[in-house]
Amino acid sequence: MTTTSDITVTDFPMLIGGDRVNAANDAWTDVHSPSRRGTVIGRVPQGEAVDVDRAVEAARAAFPAWRDLHFKDRQLALLRIADALAERAEELALLTATDTGNALRPQARPESQTLVNLFRYFGGVAGEFKGTVLPAGNDQLQYTRREPLGVVAAILPWNSPLMIAGMKVPAALSAGNTVILKPAADAPLTILLMAEIANEFLPPGVLNVVTGKGSVVGEALLVHEGVDKVSFTGSTEVGKHVAQVTGARLAHTSLELGGKSPTIVFPDAAAPDRLEALADGILLGMRFTRQGQSCTAGSRLFIHESVYDVVLEAVVRKASALKVGDPLDEGTDMGAIINASQYASVKEYIDEGKSQPGVRVALDGGDYSPEGLDGFYQGPTIFAGVQNTWRIAREEIFGPVLVAIPWSDREEVIKMANDSHYGLAAFVWSQNLTEALDTAHRIDSGWVQVNQGGGQVIGQAYGGYKQSGLGREFSIEGAIEGFTQTKQINVKLG
Repeated sequence: MTTTSDITVTDFPMLIGGDRVNAANDAWTDVHSPSRRGTVIGRVPQGEAVDVDRAVEAARAAFPAWRDLHFKDRQLALLRIADALAERAEELALLTATDTGNALRPQARPESQTLVNLFRYFGGVAGEFKGTVLPAGNDQLQYTRREPLGVVAAILPWNSPLMIAGMKVPAALSAGNTVILKPAADAPLTILLMAEIANEFLPPGVLNVVTGKGSVVGEALLVHEGVDKVSFTGSTEVGKHVAQVTGARLAHTSLELGGKSPTIVFPDAAAPDRLEALADGILLGMRFTRQGQSCTAGSRLFIHESVYDVVLEAVVRKASALKVGDPLDEGTDMGAIINASQYASVKEYIDEGKSQPGVRVALDGGDYSPEGLDGFYQGPTIFAGVQNTWRIAREEIFGPVLVAIPWSDREEVIKMANDSHYGLAAFVWSQNLTEALDTAHRIDSGWVQVNQGGGQVIGQAYGGYKQSGLGREFSIEGAIEGFTQTKQINVKLG
C-alpha cells in the first residue's frame, strides 16, 4: 500500500460481470506517478485476451435485459450514478491528479465535475433515442426504431481519462448498450474507481473494465466478434490501426484522434482594451494547464504581422507566470507530463525547434524541477518566427509547446491553417463578425471557437475532420449516430 498526499492507493482489481476480479493469470502491473518519478501509486491486473473473453461474455449476457428496459429505468440508473460521482468528486479529482499528473485545481476538479455533468446529461436525454413514423397511407404503418448496437468497447487515452469516459460510457448506456472499458495503461486508476461507483447502480455485466497493455487487451477487443462497436480516443497513428482491424470485420467504429489546431489572431482582437483577454484566451486554447496534452490544443498561433510583437509579448508574459509544480498543490497551474517516453518525445521536438535557422525561443520552459520533486516537468515553451512547414508546426507534439507564425493576408492564413492532415479544432479571434464567421466556416476543422478558448461544451457535437477522426461525441445527435442503428419496419394494415 502506498500513501501519496491525502489519498491512499493500493490494488485496483478489474470489474467484470459486476465483480472485482484479478486477471486470469494473476499478473499485476505497477502504476507510477508522473509527478514523483519512480513512485508506485497503485497496481492493476495485467489482463490478457482471456480476460477480454470474460468481459465480452458478461456484457453480452447483460445486454438483452438492459436493452429491453424502459428508458426511464436506464435514466434513473444514470442519474443515480451522477449523484454518487458528485458525492465522491473530490476523491476522483485527487486520484486523477495523482494518476495523470494534471493539476488538481485547474484540471482534475473540473474533469471530475464534467464526468458528473455528462452522466446527468445523457441520463436526461435517455428518451430521445427514438425513431420516426412515415406517412405511407391508411393501409400502411411504416416506422423506424433506433436500436442499440450491443457490446461497446471504449478505449481511453491517458490525458483526460474521466472526461473521455464521460463522453462514451453514459451515452452508450443511455442508448441501451453494454460497455467494456479499456483504460490507458498509464492512467487506469480513476477509471476503475469510476466504474466501481457506477456498478452500484447497474446490473452485473452492464459496465466492465479490463486493464492491460493496448497491444494485448486493446487488440483483443478490436478483433473480438462479440464486440459490436469500438469507440477509440487516442493518436491518429493508432486510430488508423483501429480502423483497419475493425473495418476488416465491419464492426461499428468511431475515432477521436489527434490535432494540430490553428489559432488565428486578427489585428482588431489585439486592441489595447482586449489584449489581456486575448492572451488569456490563447493560453486557455493552448491547454497549457494540461501540459499541452490535449488533442484540441491551439498549438499553431497565427498572429497578424501588425500586432505580432504585442500579442506574442502578452502571451509570453502570461505563460511565464504559470506555476509548474506538484499536481496536488492548490497553487499549481501546470502539473507533470504523463511518463518518461512522452517527456523524451516533447524534449526532442523542443531541441529540433531550437535548431531551426531563424527561430527565436520566446519562452524556454527548460528542464524544470519543482523543489523537492523528481517528475516529468516541462514549463511552457514558445517559439517565434516559425514557418508552417517545420515539423514542430506540423506534427502533434502533445506537450506545452506553442509555435507563433506571422501572417499578412487572410487568404494566406486560411490556407496555412488548412495545410494539415489534422482537422479537430480551431480558434478565431476577430471583432469583425463577418470576417470571423467567414474564416470559421472555411477552416477544415470539426470544432471552431470564435473569440474564446475554452473546452468542449456538453450537448454540442464534437469530433474531427480529415485524420482527426470519425464520428461525434458529447451530444445527443452524436450518441444516436454512434451508439444506435436504424431498423425500418413496414406493416400492411387491413
